[in-house]
Parts: sequence; C-alpha cells; structure tokens
Amino acid sequence: MNWKNKRVLVIGAGLSGQAAVQKLQGLGTEVFLTDSKLLEQLAGVQELGLDPEHLLLGSVPGIEAVKPDLIVLSPGVSPKLPLVQEGIAQNVTVWSEVELAMVDCSALCIGVTGTNGKTTTTSLIGELAKRTGRPTVVAGNIGVALSGQVKGLAENGLVVAELSSFQLEFIDKLRVHVAILLNVTPDHLDRHGTLEAYFDAKAQIFKNQTATDLAILNWDDPLVHGLGPKLKSRVLYFSATSFLPEGISLWQDQIVYAEKGTMIPIISRQDLHLRGAHNLENVMAAAAAARTFGLSWTEIAEGLTQFKGVAHREEIVGTFEGILFVNDSKGTNTDAATKALLAFEEPLVLLAGGKNKGLDFHDFMKVVRVKVKSLVLLGLAADEMEQAARDEGVQTIIRATTFEDGVEKAIAQATPGDVVLLSPACTSWDMFKSFEERGELFKELVRRHYRTPI
Repeated sequence: MNWKNKRVLVIGAGLSGQAAVQKLQGLGTEVFLTDSKLLEQLAGVQELGLDPEHLLLGSVPGIEAVKPDLIVLSPGVSPKLPLVQEGIAQNVTVWSEVELAMVDCSALCIGVTGTNGKTTTTSLIGELAKRTGRPTVVAGNIGVALSGQVKGLAENGLVVAELSSFQLEFIDKLRVHVAILLNVTPDHLDRHGTLEAYFDAKAQIFKNQTATDLAILNWDDPLVHGLGPKLKSRVLYFSATSFLPEGISLWQDQIVYAEKGTMIPIISRQDLHLRGAHNLENVMAAAAAARTFGLSWTEIAEGLTQFKGVAHREEIVGTFEGILFVNDSKGTNTDAATKALLAFEEPLVLLAGGKNKGLDFHDFMKVVRVKVKSLVLLGLAADEMEQAARDEGVQTIIRATTFEDGVEKAIAQATPGDVVLLSPACTSWDMFKSFEERGELFKELVRRHYRTPI
C-alpha cells in the first residue's frame, strides 16, 4: 500500500487510537482523529502534533467530512457507530488497530484470545519468550497498544499479543503464526448480540493462518474443539480433564506432552503457583506456544515454576487476622468469576457487581449458593444479581451503597480461615474507568482497614 497518498481516519482517541495515529504518522499518511470527547478530556492527544483541522473532537463527523481511504477503529468503539456504518456502506476499508500495528512487522506473532485467561496466558508466554533472548514485545488487549510497541522489531523478534473480540472483528491480512483460543463462554453480548457472533469474532484469529502455522485449542470446550477440523493450520489440543494421546494434558498429577506413542513429563501441578483447573489450561496453552519458539521442555518447566500470576487475576492481597484477601477484579463476566470461586476450598465472602454486559446471572448464582457463605452486592447490576441469587436459593445477601461500603461489609462478614474475594462478574464501568482501578482500590481499602503500609 502506498501510504503517502492515503487519508486515514482513526476513531477513538484513547491509548490504542493515539498509538495508531503515531504509527500512521510514521508511515507518512494524512491522519485524522475523531472522538466524542473534547481535547481537554483526552490526555496525550495534544502531544500527537496533529493540525487542528485533523482533530475532529467533541462530536463524531459524517463520512463526507473526511472521505477517508481507511478507517482504523479503536477496540472500545462500537462498529455500530453511524460513522463506521457509513464507511462500510461506501466500501471504505475498516481495520482494527492491531491490523495496522502488524502491517509492516515480520516478527513471529503469537496471539491469545478467549473469554477468560487471556491475560494470564499472554503474560506467561511473554515471560517464556524472554528466556529465548530474542527481542520480545508483549502487548495488545493486555493494556499496551500493539501499534506503539512493534516498531523496529526484526524478523527474529517475538510478538505476544492478547487479542480481544473487539480487536479481532476487523482484521484483514493479519497473520497470527501461533494462535491460541482458550475458551468461549457468553460475554460482551451487549456489543456482539449473540454468542455465535461473539464466537465468530474470536475465530478471526485463525483467518490468515497457513498450513505451516499452529492453532492451539482447548479440547474441553465444545465450541473451540469443533473448530479444529475447519482450520488450515496444524492443530494442537490441550486438556485439563482428559488424557490426550496427541497433545498436552494431565497424566495423574503431571502436565505431559504426548505424540506418536511417546509421553514427555513437563511439570507437576504441585510446582505451579497458579490455583484452579482453569489455570492448568492457561499453563498448557503457554507451554505449547513456547515450544514453537525453541525452548526445551526443561526450560519451559523452569519458567512455569517461577510465574506467580498477574495483577487483578486471583491476585493475593495478603492475609490479615487470619482472613485471606484475593483481588480478582479482572473477573468481569460470570464464567471468570465462577472459575475464581472454584479455585478455593475455604469459606468465601464474595464481593460482586458492577455493570452487566448482557449476561444472565442464574447459573452463576447456583455456584454462589454452594461456594459462598456471604454475598455482598453493589453497582448497577446489584438488583438483577440479587433477584437471580434469591431465585437460586442464596441465603446471605448483603447490599452495599458504595465500593468502600462493600469492602467494609465484606470484611465484617469474614472470620479467620475465610477468603474475601473480589470477583465482580461485571465490568467496572459504572464506578471506575477500568478493572485495574477497581482492583487497586480494593487492595488499598483492605490494607488501610488493617493499617498496613500500602
């Protein structure tokens, strides 16, 4: 593509949008940036150095105001936006920011998607990749825009990208050489509409793979499993519940790799810091990916034993007066929160609620009834969650007016030997800018309550 003759409109002026603008400036295009927010509400935009006529802020223009050759869509921007729909109707190419990021990058791309476990798996693969000594970038939905990271990365480099359904909706030629699909359960239905549409967006990660590429799939997830025969790439399955004669799975208490009648032990599950069956899946997927960039099983095992997880995903805050506090603020849907509940044998006090993403809470509350001794609810979804909890027979339901009030009420319900778990099953967007902000406040409030240094 001759970038110097192109007019490109970036929609969304957050971190991804700003990284896209900088990438396009480097390519020599004429760049326009639009956002419904005003300039003073957008940190960092002024520093981009765009001419005022190229900054379309405060309201989103019509397509005729820009007449772009290409639209680059930030992941937080809905494709239902009239401007996007106008562009599609006029055959304007629409790309996601990750498509733009990789347009001139020849490094090996390892992509991770799925409803839950993406960040843990991406972080773990990133740590393993760094052990190769090759230049490594870990970015994407993990919090760092891909466009701002891959510049100058050579062919021997490694890109480890967490890819959300929003980012995968509008990929064109992006080739993910090693593509991982961990699981698919209902999520983001407020944007995608149906589970089928959400699944189709996730499956885009395999769109441009060839026979020399690798797809790593969860044998235990029926939707994911069923993709295998349809793909052009090689397929490797992993399973945390069944032994696989070909693939990565459990044999007794060992994670093993089996192929053509041979079985290689990788690591004992007791040597992992990560709790829960869902984290076994994350470890298996990461181990499979690490083999593709040349690590031995011994080197992989060493990396796995040293990995202690990521912030806001079943993150240990500390034990105070015999009560364990766990921050799972990244548990923004019912499946993630369910897995967090199942990772603990101790009595649980659960702090949940926030903004719902179009999910039904009844199946989640069936697990809450069995696993949770006290349920503390807050946020916009509290009424809906309480009704589902009562429908499913949850006994102790406590309402909180603010997040601070919720933490104090959760602490009051706990006794020594209990776990106080923040796993909201909802987004944070009714009270916070992000799940990270919510998790950090949870940690601060707990430590403040027990008067320990933050």
